[in-house]
Amino acid sequence: MKQFRTLFIALALTLGATAFTNAQSKVAHIATQELVETMPAYSSAMTQLEKLEKTYDAEINDMLTEAQSTMQRYQAEVETVTDEENQKRSQEMQMTQRRIQEHSQKARQELQKKQNELIAPVIEKARVAIQKVARAKGYDYVLDSTTGTGVILADGYNLMPDVKKELGM
Repeated sequence: MKQFRTLFIALALTLGATAFTNAQSKVAHIATQELVETMPAYSSAMTQLEKLEKTYDAEINDMLTEAQSTMQRYQAEVETVTDEENQKRSQEMQMTQRRIQEHSQKARQELQKKQNELIAPVIEKARVAIQKVARAKGYDYVLDSTTGTGVILADGYNLMPDVKKELGM
């Protein structure tokens, strides 16, 4: 009877250890930001955004230059025109300043919108590739090991080479 009990305990421990081993999840990591930034589509998107940003900057600088020259002209003529004309010019300059601020704010909003339009498909492509590779390799979870995402130590399997291969990079 004592041997049966010992055998039963040994069998229970073996089954328990096997169940515990099978219950553990496989975890890998990848620095998604690094992956996205190395994708050709990301570089193309950033080039487009930089070009658009330069266009908006040039427009705003032109508006500022024009406003400054008008202001200098008005200041030079302040003594030769009526108070009513000076007040009208002051209001005109305030309206010009408001238009420049509104244009600048609109440009920032449009840049943000364009960035979302261009970068979202790149991020989605990376996500799909990560998911495909992780499933093919049998990983249950993939942690983002990009600096600042909360993963302090990432010594496990790095999916980066496999995902880059999947993306043809």
